[in-house]
Amino acid sequence: MGSKDIYLTREGHRKLIEELEYLKTIKRREISEAIGRARAHGDISENAEYDAAKEAQALNEKKIAEIEEKLSCARILDDENIPKDEVLLGATVKLKDLNSGEELEYTFVSEIEADYAQGKISIDSPIGKGLLGHKKNEIVEINIPAGTLKYKILKISR
Repeated sequence: MGSKDIYLTREGHRKLIEELEYLKTIKRREISEAIGRARAHGDISENAEYDAAKEAQALNEKKIAEIEEKLSCARILDDENIPKDEVLLGATVKLKDLNSGEELEYTFVSEIEADYAQGKISIDSPIGKGLLGHKKNEIVEINIPAGTLKYKILKISR
């Protein structure tokens, strides 16, 4: 990963710190105990349990390094300096799908915070890019591979 700024909401930053803390404390301890148990079984040269525990340890350390890198590049959004009437990172937007009549609500976040199941979509996604910078009551058409989405922006909040 380069040293490109990563913009995070306060909640996203907090979650990354909590995950890092978990991986460094609880997960490291669990893996260390698993390695100890596997060593106790004798010859480690042909011990699948030992190999699996060492692989888990390597993956955990890689994940720790990735999160530390993200946090070193993280810039936390300061809502006070961001226009509240525009679809921007950190905004929660209520939309009406003009094709289906369905109302949707999304929070626009960075790529690493995106979680569609929680209604958090990346500003780098096709929908995110299509709505970015638009304001309340605007009708926006977004071309995606499956066709054209047509939304009316009903509400923008922070």
